[in-house]
Amino acid sequence: MRAAIALCALAAALASAGCGGVRAADLFIVQRSGSTPQARLTLLVNEEGVVRCNGGPPLRLSDPEIVRARDIQEELHDPASKHLSLPALPGSVLSYYVRDVDGTTRFSDNSPRQPAVLHQLALFVLQTSQQLCHLPQ
Repeated sequence: MRAAIALCALAAALASAGCGGVRAADLFIVQRSGSTPQARLTLLVNEEGVVRCNGGPPLRLSDPEIVRARDIQEELHDPASKHLSLPALPGSVLSYYVRDVDGTTRFSDNSPRQPAVLHQLALFVLQTSQQLCHLPQ
């Protein structure tokens, strides 16, 4: 009986401390690629507004930007759940692959028939990478 209690206590201690505790769920991850040297980017955003750029250190969005990221994630529901994939037209510079809890979406900067949320997402990625991650564009 003592062994079982000790094992439970150890498991509880590991779960709350040593294993990192509770992590916020990811809102979405964006992988951007393209024909320019600065195009390659992986941007991970979680529901608490923590952002990681190219696997770098955690950075924090402002409260308005957290709301904006959550709005984008909600609007991505339909395209992602349908696994929307829009081809690029000639002259495309940037391509995006977005994954969230609902599914995936692929599009390029000049893909025709983009839902408005994809324009919002591309702008969010650009502004976040420049202003928060301080990456060159």
